[in-house]
Amino acid sequence: MLIKDWMSKSPVTAKPATSIMKAAKLMKENGYHRLPVVDDDGRIAGIVSDRDIKEASPSKATTLDMHELYYLLSEIKVGDIMTKSVVTVTPEDTVEKAAVLLLRHNVGGLPVVDAEGKVVGVITDSDIFKVLVSITGVLSGGIQFALDLPNVSGSLKTVLDDLKTHDVRIISILTSYDEASPDRRTVYIRVHPLGDDEARELIDRLSANHHLLYWAKDNF
Repeated sequence: MLIKDWMSKSPVTAKPATSIMKAAKLMKENGYHRLPVVDDDGRIAGIVSDRDIKEASPSKATTLDMHELYYLLSEIKVGDIMTKSVVTVTPEDTVEKAAVLLLRHNVGGLPVVDAEGKVVGVITDSDIFKVLVSITGVLSGGIQFALDLPNVSGSLKTVLDDLKTHDVRIISILTSYDEASPDRRTVYIRVHPLGDDEARELIDRLSANHHLLYWAKDNF
């Protein structure tokens, strides 16, 4: 899955000369927590967050009157407080890479830049959630089975053979690996809804033939 298919396009941006008051307004109006900062050619120059703006703003205990406060806020520019070293991704990078970078840098969004460094989009943790929902097929409901399987060729085939015996339609198959147990893997299989009796028979079969960690129904 490529970022270009999931990112928010035509992103709202600020420029270094934008006042922090205007930047805060843009964030509030659009429901954002950060804005890419671009130069006059649209190339990435930095990023500013709502936290940056809060830290740069006078304390609520300030003795400034309202006019002085507004003047001060209008004088502080985004370029004065922005982070200049920006973690970015490209439209051709994978969504998985974006997820890793979001976790690694503990941020909620990344600017997406083209080969010239121009900002063409933004991908956020909310976009990653949409991807998760899409690839798991959870909105189709059904039953999810989690199985602990040997990390060897053919181990999944035996599970699929059991599912085929019950004429089950598969929605998605996902696999995860635990570094602590490299010889094992966890496989998550979601199948279309089944009747109670059919589901019980399948659960019993999987439990008897494999290490079934759990099963869960999702209904929407």
